[in-house]
Amino acid sequence: MTPGPCTSGSWATTCARALRRTRCRSPSSWLVAERRGRRRRSGAPAAGRRRARVETSAGGVVYRRDEDGTIRFLLIRDPYGNWGLPKGHLEEGETPEQAALREVSEESGLTDLRTESELPTIDWYFRDHDQLVHKYCHFFLLESRTGEATPQVEEGISACVWLPLTEAVETITYANAREVLRVAGERLGAAVGADASAGRRAQP
Repeated sequence: MTPGPCTSGSWATTCARALRRTRCRSPSSWLVAERRGRRRRSGAPAAGRRRARVETSAGGVVYRRDEDGTIRFLLIRDPYGNWGLPKGHLEEGETPEQAALREVSEESGLTDLRTESELPTIDWYFRDHDQLVHKYCHFFLLESRTGEATPQVEEGISACVWLPLTEAVETITYANAREVLRVAGERLGAAVGADASAGRRAQP
């Protein structure tokens, strides 16, 4: 009797080869492919960041020296009740340095300010309603020799304090601004105490 298809001999060998060439992927292979596709799609938020609206602001790390040589830094309490550094948006035609000087004056009332150096720029993401925003803030080290820091209520500032570096580092609310403050202290040769910890609030 003539062998039937794929039953014995060379026919079986030929069929097996054909099946190997034309075999469809198993369901498990489909699952792997689908998972790979999901991983590719999960990169969408990163692409969304590239479409974020970019905003630029500037601020100042303001310091002054006491008669005994102690260096104190200015912190403000912002409209959210947090302690931070004076800062704000650039106005049309302003450089970051000009904006930093203006914002410090508007929020603290200090006008006798001298720029010493540029400090690190920080950036972060946040949402303004449905719009993703990528915010950059340029900081400058500013010396204040005269004048009294007065919270400008119309700007939403409720308190101003002058603190030594260690206490300022402990008090400031925002982690990225805290690092800028540390750099400013290093520039001036001020050291942060080894026992300094973040999160303590100053009392105005």
